Amino acid sequence: MRPCACACFANMEVPRGSVRSTSWDSALLQRVPPLLTDLYHFTMAYGYWKCGRHNEEAVFELFFRDLPFGGGFSLFCGLQDCLHFIRNFRIKPEDVTYLKSVMPSTIDEGFFDFLREVDPSSVSITAIPEGSVVFPKVPLMEVRGPLPVVQLLETSLLCMVNYASLVSTNAARFCLAAGSNKKLLEFGLRRAQGPDGGLSASRYSYIGGFHGSSNVLAGKYFNIPVVGTMAHSFITSFSSLKEVHPSTLISEHGEGPPVDLVKLSVFWLNRVCSHLHMIPEEANKGELAAFISYAIAFPRNFLALLDTYSVIRSGAVNFCTVALALCQLHYQPVGVRLDSGDLCRQSVDLRRIFHSCSTEFQVPGFKSLVIIGSNSISEQSVMEMKEQENEIDIIAVGTNLVTCPLQPSLGHVYKLVQVNGKPRMKFSEDPEKTTLPGRKAVYRLYNNDGHPFLDLMTLKEEPVPTEGQDVHCCMLGGQMETVKAARVELLLQEFFSLGQPTQPFLSATEIRNRVQTSLIHLNPGLKRLQQPDRYKVAVSERFASLLKDLKNRKDWTE
Repeated sequence: MRPCACACFANMEVPRGSVRSTSWDSALLQRVPPLLTDLYHFTMAYGYWKCGRHNEEAVFELFFRDLPFGGGFSLFCGLQDCLHFIRNFRIKPEDVTYLKSVMPSTIDEGFFDFLREVDPSSVSITAIPEGSVVFPKVPLMEVRGPLPVVQLLETSLLCMVNYASLVSTNAARFCLAAGSNKKLLEFGLRRAQGPDGGLSASRYSYIGGFHGSSNVLAGKYFNIPVVGTMAHSFITSFSSLKEVHPSTLISEHGEGPPVDLVKLSVFWLNRVCSHLHMIPEEANKGELAAFISYAIAFPRNFLALLDTYSVIRSGAVNFCTVALALCQLHYQPVGVRLDSGDLCRQSVDLRRIFHSCSTEFQVPGFKSLVIIGSNSISEQSVMEMKEQENEIDIIAVGTNLVTCPLQPSLGHVYKLVQVNGKPRMKFSEDPEKTTLPGRKAVYRLYNNDGHPFLDLMTLKEEPVPTEGQDVHCCMLGGQMETVKAARVELLLQEFFSLGQPTQPFLSATEIRNRVQTSLIHLNPGLKRLQQPDRYKVAVSERFASLLKDLKNRKDWTE
């Protein structure tokens, strides 16, 4: 049975049946139809068709030029959505009707007949597996098929990869900043750039390493843990203990008659205040009523928000009061959330109170109570939190995760590299925008410690680099080097052939696991959030010679 959302605060269980959601696939097709693209793709497609080039085979590559957030790595995400989109790529009659209304009236009717017949049956894709760590200039996807068809795919593919990769990388950085002893939750739906942005953020922050989300629809579509308890409005809606109804609760073991939890809580309020040297009257009674009501509703999942009034003199006192009443009835309370003020100092004070109550009242479960911190959490504040004494177990992040304010766009590009078997290359006055022509194989080279140290691009027909032997290559900066790999991994794999997927779709949890594996193998210097090491990317000696030859030839496309 699917665990209660609140319980996920305690154990972050992944719901059973972790598979790709067919309801998400249907929603994706509604959100990303073929017309979700830029008009110039259709004008270029007409140009190809008009001059008889619509059957020529073309190869495009999707890659990025600069690492996000000034970091040492990026994650590649969004591939499965791309594959699902391409598999169902059809231009409907109503789409053609609309295109006729916005394109020049001089366009031949035969072009629209051509569009009606467009399908993905001649499209093939190789890609780096989703969830992998990736680096600049390395092709993440190679899309091969009829020139106008693969041209039409460009904007949609970029749209699905750009944000997915950006927010998953942002999430991974938050996880690195927090360290392995803390769990992270995504609370960003209300701050996201629209419903699509919110849903994607929930999915890809989970894939990037977060442990759960407040987004209910994300839980339904992607089978990821959904978490949540109460807001300040629930607490402020109560003003007195008279509003608690019903007021009774049966013990966890089901023994004896129902117990009046209000009376039991008042009994514990006096004991708690006496022990902590607090004044019972300072504990807000509306807050106490809210906590009691919530405990009656969720006796096995009691987690309270403490900062509506005074965190220590009211929130902590009322929480301990109700939590001890639950313990007397053999329930185990979960913990508390802090949403304002000095989270680190408050968490230390709370942990001291919990341990003190545990000893005084002989309640061992109080030592394992969870403390959650939220309130405009950023990567910087997480890093600062790590340097301070704190007792926070779980960090909830919203705005600074889903909006990626440090870098709002990753900037993948989609460039033509081959037509009819002949390489195509974009020259530019900006050397950074010069493309690498032709079809490629991409290999990741590992050292004896198991860390990758180089991504090597070779011509498609070149032999696989041999483990343990010298490899002569040219770094993208221009210098020649000789390297030796303890292990060689082929990165570009076939995922789509002539209109059909060739590998099974993975769940969000399975992609998340790949992210974790990729990051574990990554050299620690590349995972530093500030001034990371730089990963090397190179081309083979033969590829470098081809590049030099193409640049020197007047007609380098022949």
